[in-house]
Amino acid sequence: MHTDALAQLQTLLEQERTLQFDAFSHDDAWALGTRLRTIAAARALPVAISIVLGDQRVFHTGLAGASADNDGWLERKFAVVRRYGHSSLAVGTECRSRGVDFDVDARLDPTRFAAHGGAFPLFVRGSMVGVVGVSGLPQLDDHALVVEALRAQLAA
Repeated sequence: MHTDALAQLQTLLEQERTLQFDAFSHDDAWALGTRLRTIAAARALPVAISIVLGDQRVFHTGLAGASADNDGWLERKFAVVRRYGHSSLAVGTECRSRGVDFDVDARLDPTRFAAHGGAFPLFVRGSMVGVVGVSGLPQLDDHALVVEALRAQLAA
């Protein structure tokens, strides 16, 4: 076991336990998405932002400097969250804590799945209803931006 990755994994799982909603509607998705966009624009971050509820994309935007490549990364990160029910960073970190490579150990098509930080499950009282994600920064920064916006949204 890699103790640094294991400690980080515990933090990530605690975020998933605490960053949950009592309800989450299309309007909530819009509010969260615009909050993320406002934060990113104020910092001139070159990111793409997306939110899905179930299988429906309910929010998507790209800021200056983001590209279609970021949209592809979002899809691959979202696929990991949907498959495993955890943030894309938590899934990748869990593999690192065991000393394995997700791209090899998961036996999934790496053109469809990416266990890199930036996609986070949207939970309503313990049930996953969607995914929110950011792509365009280093993976820890993508993840941190999503967590920052979720915390602010839950506190509003």
